[in-house]
Amino acid sequence: MIESPLPTLPAWVKALADAEIPVLPHTVAELRQLREIEDARGTVDASMLADALSADPLMTLKVLVHVSRYCTRLSVEPPESLTGAIVMLGITPFFNTFNEPPTVIDWLNTAPDAISGLLKVVTRARRSAHFAMSFALRRQDEDAAIVHQAALLHDFAEMLLWCHAPKLAQEMAQRLQTDHTLRSAAVQKVVLGMPLSAVAHELMRVWQLPDMLIKCTDDRRAQDPQVRSVMLGVRIARHTQHGWDSPHAQAALHDDVSDVAKLLTLSHEVAERLLKAIDS
Repeated sequence: MIESPLPTLPAWVKALADAEIPVLPHTVAELRQLREIEDARGTVDASMLADALSADPLMTLKVLVHVSRYCTRLSVEPPESLTGAIVMLGITPFFNTFNEPPTVIDWLNTAPDAISGLLKVVTRARRSAHFAMSFALRRQDEDAAIVHQAALLHDFAEMLLWCHAPKLAQEMAQRLQTDHTLRSAAVQKVVLGMPLSAVAHELMRVWQLPDMLIKCTDDRRAQDPQVRSVMLGVRIARHTQHGWDSPHAQAALHDDVSDVAKLLTLSHEVAERLLKAIDS
């Protein structure tokens, strides 16, 4: 475990690039069940696997990183989606590669507060992905599934921090809980010495993840509609994680709703109703 802030961005990247990525317990149960079906009837395909695993951002990341490294060795472009990554590996090699991965419960068995903190980030990531995909579908974006995946993975560095530096992650969470007016990036700079977005972007480059995924998680490309969909999904999920009527949400949501209205060419009132309907 990382107990104190590392001095530089390369040090953070080196520490996390080859670190284990534990997965959610439900994912391991799904893998066991699907492997039994495959062994008995040979009827499991990539779409079935992706559908079963796509709610777990950690497993999604684990598969994409593995396959991107595999593609790098072959000098081919990595697939953009979880389904494509599974197709690239093949069903039997997939099960052999990801047989009984460690779970976050086992990985953090001495840090129950870290498990709770990690699961909150996972829940927020799922909501981010749901919002982002809804925006993409309304825009009739052919890459809506990639937008969903990008939003799901947007905060993967924070998840890895809970897994490998839980004390630092807990300190950040406590600061944000104490003062809801603080911005996450500012707290990250104080506690870690740099924003997690910088760590995430460099890790994706080192892992050579698909260009589309890197683009959709790059906040600097905010004017791109796909990136905008991801950013707004992430923002709204974060601002409403304590409820739509919390003081923090009320202070931030007006601008969020205005940006969604602009993205989808809606009135402010219709956009506000839409967001609550998506989250219902």
